[in-house]
Amino acid sequence: MKDVTRQRAQTVADKFTGKRIVVLGDLMLDEFIWGRVRRISPEAPVPVVEVDRQTLALGGAGNVVANLVALGAAPVPIGVVGTDSNAERLRESFRELNVRSDGLLPDPSRPTTVKTRIIAHNQQVVRADRESRSPIGSETEALLVEAFLDEIKTADAIVLSDYGKGMLTPGLLSKVLAGARQRELIVCVDPKMRRFDCYQPVTVITPNNQEAAEASGVIIEDEATLAEAGRRLLESIDTRAVLITRGEEGMSLFVRGSKDATDVTHIPTVAREVYDVTGAGDTVIATLALALASGASIEEAAVLANHAAGVVVGKVGTASVTREELLGTI
Repeated sequence: MKDVTRQRAQTVADKFTGKRIVVLGDLMLDEFIWGRVRRISPEAPVPVVEVDRQTLALGGAGNVVANLVALGAAPVPIGVVGTDSNAERLRESFRELNVRSDGLLPDPSRPTTVKTRIIAHNQQVVRADRESRSPIGSETEALLVEAFLDEIKTADAIVLSDYGKGMLTPGLLSKVLAGARQRELIVCVDPKMRRFDCYQPVTVITPNNQEAAEASGVIIEDEATLAEAGRRLLESIDTRAVLITRGEEGMSLFVRGSKDATDVTHIPTVAREVYDVTGAGDTVIATLALALASGASIEEAAVLANHAAGVVVGKVGTASVTREELLGTI
């Protein structure tokens, strides 16, 4: 596939500013504890990390929002938080980005999702998760749907960011996607459920290799089985395109043809060095949705998303890409 020219990328990126993207999904905090290892614990055969510093970043759907802000968009997050101190930390993180936090709905029955990573010498030693993966209750679901339908009245595109924390239930998805279709909005989905039939109708769905294999029932071992998995997914759900992210092997794009014929476009990775893939999928979905909202074709948007991912995997920890960094790779 031909790459996007610098001039075309600039034309699309110039339209990023102020695009209103509604992000519905699993909001979380990524906590990083940084240190060094100089000895093994006498209590158990585990490393002792001498802590130097601690940092906090938006994770999950929150990282999608952070990436959209870095690219110049105006995202609107909608999701569920607990009634704990971490919920306030999450709201404060959004305020620091000048992003509204009134779409963060408190649910006293759930904790705010926090992933704590302990990192020594730029390598992750262990991760501890505080979360609930139980489906949300009907009352919370109704409030989320109401907030979503109100916000999409003036939206340019929608991102659904599913991390399997129980918020994007089949019932909620059917209501919000029906509302999005009624307004003929661009919808990009980063899926988690094994059954993709809940994610329709949408514009693009972006499973990784494993998710695509599980949802299609095809074990992906080579380009032939990859193509079969992509075609099965494209034919089984109401979507214009399937973009399978494949890590170091780049991405593969399947676009529905005029007669439901399918074709595959392989997009090789542009990453020079890979330090950390944490949150790369968030960067992909954010860039994809924003590019589509700014007039890019699906193929152009996928290439730009691939370039954006190539930037963030060269950074340690949850990271985002700026418009200048994106254009600098093209």
